[in-house]
Amino acid sequence: MRSKANLAFLFVAIIWGSAFVAQGIAGQFKVAYLFNGLSFTLAALLLIPFIPSGTRIVAAQIKWILIAGFALFFASAFQQVGLNYTKVANAGFLTSLYVVFTPFLLWLGFREKPHGLDLAAVVIACVGAFLLSTAGAFEMNTGDGLELAGAVFWAVHFVILGKYGSKFEPISFAAGHFFVTGLLNLAVGLVYEDTAVLTALPLLAAILYRATLSIGVGYTIQVWGQKYTTPTDAALILGLEAVFAVIAGWLILNQSLVPIQILGCVLIFVGVLISQLKGLSSPVGATLQHEPS
Repeated sequence: MRSKANLAFLFVAIIWGSAFVAQGIAGQFKVAYLFNGLSFTLAALLLIPFIPSGTRIVAAQIKWILIAGFALFFASAFQQVGLNYTKVANAGFLTSLYVVFTPFLLWLGFREKPHGLDLAAVVIACVGAFLLSTAGAFEMNTGDGLELAGAVFWAVHFVILGKYGSKFEPISFAAGHFFVTGLLNLAVGLVYEDTAVLTALPLLAAILYRATLSIGVGYTIQVWGQKYTTPTDAALILGLEAVFAVIAGWLILNQSLVPIQILGCVLIFVGVLISQLKGLSSPVGATLQHEPS
């Protein structure tokens, strides 16, 4: 069953990596909040039928659904607005830095001292992020800066889910905070963005793909798979999302990277892998929450 779960995670990594192309299409239309709003709201609605019958929603769950929803709103907003100004490959790899940032948020918020490998991972990944974003020049792309800010909020979201969201029934919690995220994005989008662009078929297809496959199917498979494999297996396989984002951006959007940027991607991926080495002895079924693309 473990091998089946790991194979399923590889499938999810392909889905999430290719979802950055859908987000890149939205970036071409310069619509971020409406795209996020419709994607997360639709995903929440799709998850509702899968909530186990008899599930009770208590006051504490509502509190953390709202907090997680706000964190996910900022994470998704920074990520999607960043895609208005940067490439799919950059967004994919810079977003993956949330895995590196998370231990330090746990240190600041919960006094959980980072492992020595975390420091090495941060240094290597930051060098990689610099090379990817600047191609070796001393100037950061605006979009890449937004992606980095988004990665911090993805890490905040990760911590909230790991410390508090894991105490509740997962499907109802996911649907609830996706719905909060969707409404917040829609509220901003309806004020600042042009709803007329939503008639474009490529954009509608991108919304449908992200909502159904990336958020809906991907999350459901993740919940099932983590019962049968270790956090390290899950992290390493799901981390391939960034690699598939580069491949998909090249094949579908004709976006390419110069050699020094490819080196940056490699360093970021190595940093993410190093940050997971400390979990080699983690038991099967331990919590690892990946962020939807």
